[in-house]
Amino acid sequence: MTEIGVQELTGMVAAISAAITEARDELNRLDSALGDGDHGTSLSVAFADAAAKVAALDQPTPTSILSATAQSLMNRMGGASGALYGTLLLRAGMTAKDKKQLTHEDMKTLWRAALDGVIARGKAQPGDKTMIDALQPAVDAFAAGASLDESFEHAAAAAGEGAQATANMVAQHGRARFVGERALGHVDAGARSIAVMFAAMNAYWKESQHGEA
Repeated sequence: MTEIGVQELTGMVAAISAAITEARDELNRLDSALGDGDHGTSLSVAFADAAAKVAALDQPTPTSILSATAQSLMNRMGGASGALYGTLLLRAGMTAKDKKQLTHEDMKTLWRAALDGVIARGKAQPGDKTMIDALQPAVDAFAAGASLDESFEHAAAAAGEGAQATANMVAQHGRARFVGERALGHVDAGARSIAVMFAAMNAYWKESQHGEA
């Protein structure tokens, strides 16, 4: 398949929800070192809500699926994190307006708009030890892929590497910036959750297209 439709997008939201729930304790543990310690819990609750709302859409479109997910993230997470994760999906949805299927090029545009939206909203840059450090390499890798298969696989790998690299950074944004050099050695929870999201999308895509787990 060379395009992504409502069935695939719905499946991806459900896959992300399951993966975030599975990673909830890990994300909470990472967050407890630098923040409130509830990142995994709040994100898993928000994505569970999103998955339920998306599954209940009467006549889903790519934009309505992404917008419903964004609303759940903003409403159920709240605060700065909810605004950033909501912006990620809201900007993505805006690029899909009036489309029933998303091509590889559409997906590249979607992720670039999502990244730009998060940077504009949060004002963080690469190297600041935030979700951007996983999101930007994932978006860049997705854009460089020659096919959807390659893009999803490379984006997942890049997000994982980007998240791991935050362990060597001193935070410049959020509560973690008050920790200073004590943040060294700790992976940023937001970056890790982005990596979990891209890994889940890649796994779902492989399974749905090729029967590979």
